[in-house]
Amino acid sequence: MQSRDRLLALLVAVCWGLNFPATALALQHFPPLLMVALRFGILAIPTLILIPRPRVKLRWLVGTGLGIGVLQFSFLYLGMAAGMPAGLASLVLQASAPFTVVLAGIFLAERITRRQVIGVVLAVAGLGAIAVHRGETAALLPVVLTLAGALGWAIGNLCSRQAAAPNPFHLTLWMSVIPPVPMLAISLLVEGPQRIATALTTMFTWQALPAVSGLLYIIVIATVLGYGIWNGLLARYPSSSVAPFSMLVPIVGVLSSWAMFGERIDAIEAVAGAAVLAGVLVGSLPMRLRRTGSLGGPEATSSDVTESATTPPVEDPGQDDLRNSPNAHKGTGSQVP
Repeated sequence: MQSRDRLLALLVAVCWGLNFPATALALQHFPPLLMVALRFGILAIPTLILIPRPRVKLRWLVGTGLGIGVLQFSFLYLGMAAGMPAGLASLVLQASAPFTVVLAGIFLAERITRRQVIGVVLAVAGLGAIAVHRGETAALLPVVLTLAGALGWAIGNLCSRQAAAPNPFHLTLWMSVIPPVPMLAISLLVEGPQRIATALTTMFTWQALPAVSGLLYIIVIATVLGYGIWNGLLARYPSSSVAPFSMLVPIVGVLSSWAMFGERIDAIEAVAGAAVLAGVLVGSLPMRLRRTGSLGGPEATSSDVTESATTPPVEDPGQDDLRNSPNAHKGTGSQVP
């Protein structure tokens, strides 16, 4: 990659990492389920007007929207509203990678390599350590909800991979059309009309400015700008060259949450989080293999690359490698962290 493009990839990681404290700010004013509806509703309006519908089967478009838009963000926002620290949420959400590997092996009959198994086991061990530790020292429910969000992300990854959209960014935008109506209905039932009305009628006050700023950051910077740059990089370079930069997202998430809110992750959670990241990294980076031959031959990259759920299979949709990242919008680039 050229130096300029490396800097752009780093910029995306920073944008997505800051998405977590921005979410924490927005949740200080908006109820979590209403916030999901607003996040995608605001993005859906210009999408319906300006962006042509991607040429994919309707069931995969709906599945991507339900998995990523409804399940992932509903559970993630509920978990953070219930007390999940923003920095820790950015780490636990990486569970989408091993979830995607396992689900693809079960439902898509994709080959799971030994290296991927090692990565899954390492990541699951780290997540288990976080869950046990949180259960002993704090509420376990926020961790469980965040893991459910990661599972929803993985389901969306599989649907977006099956969609195989010719233009992954159009799928990223069009999946935003799916969540608003069902999420608004669920919000009305769970959070109630009074709470919704209060949040909406006071959103233009000075007190709500940080929350509104966080919501706009999520929509404009993390989604439109972040994925615009990310998909541009994926169009110019192999996915295996771009995907590892997404591993910086939880690092930025943890550091920015510490700087903004004073959040601290204790030693056990730090070690367990490192194990999660290591597991995702082991399963996602390509292994360089040397072809056998009399002269050794050139190096070849193994095709069983498991990537961050944000990574679309743009360079070779026929590969049997699983695309995974922090944010799938990931499989075909349709995930927002």
